[in-house]
Amino acid sequence: MEDEPLFNAGRGAVFTAEGRNELDAAVMNGRDLTAGAVAGLTTTRHPIAAARAVMERSPHVMLIGPGADAFAASQNLEQVEPAWFFTQRRWDQLIRALTEQGLPIPSRPADAPSSDAPGAQASGAPPLDERKFGTVGAVALDAQGRLAAGTSTGGMTAKRWGRVGDVPIIGAGTYASNADGCAVSATGSG
Repeated sequence: MEDEPLFNAGRGAVFTAEGRNELDAAVMNGRDLTAGAVAGLTTTRHPIAAARAVMERSPHVMLIGPGADAFAASQNLEQVEPAWFFTQRRWDQLIRALTEQGLPIPSRPADAPSSDAPGAQASGAPPLDERKFGTVGAVALDAQGRLAAGTSTGGMTAKRWGRVGDVPIIGAGTYASNADGCAVSATGSG
């Protein structure tokens, strides 16, 4: 789902006030309470895979920013140019939000596809109901009663100052515990 531009995760993620896509994700295994999270990714195509790699192949629980992208690359996870995440619909959404807040409009990324590129949604297209096409989250229960949760997001439109939301915070946006019989993938404006 991180490749589906309708969702606020991966390609189609919202922009920060600086005109960048910064991606967050987390996973948690309810069997042993292991977890992995990433925040502020800009070049890792599938943030949820990076979160899983943190959980399974590192001694850490959470990595952020350029270090998280570097770790993902070291794990042979696909890296892309930041423009890969760009969608015209989300850019237009950023312009509207910044205008409403009276904040400066950043320059359109030089390597962003034009609004008439295949698959781009034209500016004149009706806006989608953002409440239906937001963060991607899932919980799973297998036949043996094992639980897991995973969440991936671009955060909030026009977020500022390196904001990290609830998604990659284990216990806040993502949680799973077989013992508690609980798995949660939740997000919101905080």
